[in-house]
This record gives sequence, C-alpha cells and structure tokens, in this order.
Amino acid sequence: MGSSSQAAEQPNILFIAIDDLRPELGCYGSEIAITPHLDALAADGMRFDRAYCQQAICRPSRASLMTGTRPETTGLFHNYVSLRELQPDVLTLPEHFIDHGYETAYVGKIFHHGDTDEERSWSREAARWLGPEMTKPKGPFRLPENVQLRRENFEEMFAKYGEAARRGLASGPAFESADVPDHAYIDGYNTLLAVKTMQQMAKADKPFFLGMGYHLPHLNWCAPKKYWDLYDPNDIPLVTDGAAPEEGAAMGLHASFELRTRSNIPKHGPIDADLARTLKHAYLASTSYVDAQIGMLTAALDEAGVRDNTIIVVWGDHGWHLGDMGVWGKATNYEIATRVPLIIWTPDMQARGESTDALVELVDIYPTLCELSGVPQPEHLEGHSFVPLLNQPDQPWKSAAFSQYPNPALREWAANPLSQEMRETWFGPLIQDVEQRIKAQQGDQWDRELFEEHLMGYTMRTDRYRLVLWRDHRNPEAEPLFVELYDHQTDPQETKNIAAENPDLVRELTRQHNNGWRQALPKT
Repeated sequence: MGSSSQAAEQPNILFIAIDDLRPELGCYGSEIAITPHLDALAADGMRFDRAYCQQAICRPSRASLMTGTRPETTGLFHNYVSLRELQPDVLTLPEHFIDHGYETAYVGKIFHHGDTDEERSWSREAARWLGPEMTKPKGPFRLPENVQLRRENFEEMFAKYGEAARRGLASGPAFESADVPDHAYIDGYNTLLAVKTMQQMAKADKPFFLGMGYHLPHLNWCAPKKYWDLYDPNDIPLVTDGAAPEEGAAMGLHASFELRTRSNIPKHGPIDADLARTLKHAYLASTSYVDAQIGMLTAALDEAGVRDNTIIVVWGDHGWHLGDMGVWGKATNYEIATRVPLIIWTPDMQARGESTDALVELVDIYPTLCELSGVPQPEHLEGHSFVPLLNQPDQPWKSAAFSQYPNPALREWAANPLSQEMRETWFGPLIQDVEQRIKAQQGDQWDRELFEEHLMGYTMRTDRYRLVLWRDHRNPEAEPLFVELYDHQTDPQETKNIAAENPDLVRELTRQHNNGWRQALPKT
C-alpha cells in the first residue's frame, strides 16, 4: 500500500490538551463560562460527563495518558522526575502512531516540560517562526510592572536558596489583564504556529497527528483584556461552602501552595471574597481565551480541507479547586480535582451531539485513538477503548475509575516531598498548621517519614460513590490508615465523609478497589 493511499484511508488526529481546566465550560453547564467554540464542538461531537485523570497533577497525569499506563506502572508521582528516566522503553502514543504511518508534531505543552521526548515521539519539527513582525512572547507577563515584580521575586529567592528557588518558591502575580492581541501571550502565538504546522502537514502524503497543548488556565492567569471584558465581576458566583469535608482526612487537602507562591496572594489565612472573585474572573478569562484559540485551530481544519477526515480530541489533564473545600489548586483526590473535560469529534460517529455518563479515564484515550485510526493496540496498555460509546453512549460501561495522589497536605505543589527550603520560607507556618491537624486526627499513627514520604491516597469513583483509601505506599496490601467515603447520590459536592457509619459498604468498595482496574472493565 502506498503512503498516499494510506493517508486517504487513515484519519488525521488533532490532539488538544488544556492545562488545569476543570469542566468550567458552557457545554458542561457552567453558570457563567463563555466558551462558544468548545460548546459547538461538543454539540457536534460527544461530551464525556464523567471522565477522570489518574493523578491530579501535570506530569504524572500526562505521562499516564501518553503511555496508556497508570501511575503505579510509570512510577511517576510528582513533577521532578522524567518519564524516560523511569520508563526508558515505554511506547508512547505518538511514537506508536509513527510506527504505523503517521507524521507527528506538537506545539505547546503535550508532555510535561522535560518529557517532550523529541527524538522518539515526534517525527517532524513543528513550525517555529511566524515572521519578523511577530516575535515569540518571553515570560508570562506583558505589563512592565509585572515583569519587574517577577524578576525581583526570583532574585530574592535565588539569593537565599539558589537553584531550589526554581521549584515553586517565587513567582510574579497570579493574574494579568493587558490590552494586547492574542499572539502577545504564548497560547495565542502557539496557536498560530499550530495552524501553520497543520497547513504543512495537510499537504503531506501521510496522515498527521498534531498535538496542541495550551498552558492556560494554568497559573499565572494572563490573558488579553478583551477576554476579561466578557465578564461582569458582579455576576461571577463564588463557592458557597468552602469548608473541608466533614470528618474528611486531615491530609486530604493542602494549603493552596501553588497559588500562594504568587506575589499578590496572602501567604497565610483565607482568600477574601473580593480576591476570590478576581481569581475566578482571571480563570474564566483564561478559559475563554483558550476557547477562542481552539476555534481558530478547528477552523483551520476546514480551511485546509481536512476536517472530514480528522478526529478531534480535547482533554484537560486534571481539575482545579476554585475555593471548593477551601482550596485553590489541583492536587487532591476529590471529584473537583480528578474530574476533567473530555470532548471527542469524529467524522463518522453515530451519537453526534450527545453526552455520556459512562465512567472513562484519560488512560483510555490511547486505545481509543488506536481503534478509531485502525492502528493495533500495543499490549502494554492499561486503558480501555471507549469507541463503542461514540455510537451508543448509554450502554453499560466501566464500574469504576481510579486515581491517586500522595499526601497533598505535606507535599510541595508539584507533588514532590517537602524541601528544607520550602519549610524555611513563608510556606513554613502553612505546613505546621496542616501537620498539627493531621497529628490531632491520626494520633498514634502519626509518623513524619510515613506521612511525608510514603502516604498515598488511592481513590475510586463508582457510579454512586467515591472511596479514598490512605495507605502506606510501601505496603499497599495493609489496612488503610484512614478511609473516606462520599455518596454522590445525596452529596455530589463531597461535603461529608460517611465511611465510619457505613462499614459494610466500605468493606465492599474496598474489595472492589483492591480487585483493580481490570475488574472494572465493561463486561463483553
């Protein structure tokens, strides 16, 4: 078979990743988010209402999705170890597609920084230049005062801690609204590069796999002013119950470390309502900005004449607390952090414009794209293709979805163990507060090395319940140190842990969890 024939038969893939995006979109029922392009894609494709990441932080989540394996297999649980360091031979999704006749390229953030895997996962370099009149943005900020503030903060921390300052000890402000064109920030600039790359790849004699990874709405929330102007701050609703779950795990929540490292955020104490509204405004503006870029990207498919032979998949790598449970950030085992947006459009799907409540996981994307493209599934995969849902979205499906996260309360915001430098900064009092709460709850079980280095929260989401088992990662067969159980039928916001009053149900669900993901697969 010639390559031109192969290109005609195999679909292209437009693979869109969005960092830190919870399902705060119009098509997911957001009260206020303005996201017309993603809404339109969902209206003509399929929206997955219960899709879950495997760990609610960037590098482990993306490594899991891009390898089709779960964190316990990758061994990657935080942001400061590379995928290839742990799994030098694993076959990634784009690498597998290269082996089966595809040209692959990416722009932006697909793998986490440091895992870009240039030599193996990508067969061609994406466009890198848009001409002398359009230079690549440097740094997150455009306003001179914010550029200066960021530089001063880094200089101060570098003077104290050297290279350790790079690990989340300094930053500029959490947000910015500058009256600049879209390409003045990196996501807009990268979209133009992706469009140019697509135009080049569409002319080739191979099907293409093009990844476009958006940085927003990851902090810092810097978006052009016109997207801020879409929203009236007075109309932005805030979380009404920002309390930790009643009887929940003291180690289940963190002190919003990632947000607090920003220069204009209080280092201790609550985030007041005015600031909370500004932060949510910034998140929404960032989301609308990304939505507009995705509109440009999908329109470019039509302009290139390849839309009718292209699969579009849009996914977020994890959710994000916007004051929910009193937390700002990702990095928990709860619904708000583990649930992600997932939208698929294919040329020949039958259930067009529908949604599904089926439990699916990001680890399922690899086998799904294989099946949709006629590419064989490698044996190492630990997900399950959800292609059947694209034709019959209401059929019985997985009985559970699985995620995990090492103790969020006593980890840095990249999920790595606490450093001495972090303890010495203004993070110190926050860490002490959390530690005291854990000691008060856990009593004789408290052991610093265990809780900081080895405690893992394993969570399972079934149709009705969320179970969280807090276990020593060195001995996952041992009895959990603490258990959480939330009933989504009566408590969808996960406000009360009911594990203590439901021991039989806990035993039943723990048994189901211990049986693992394979036992949760659809029965065929």
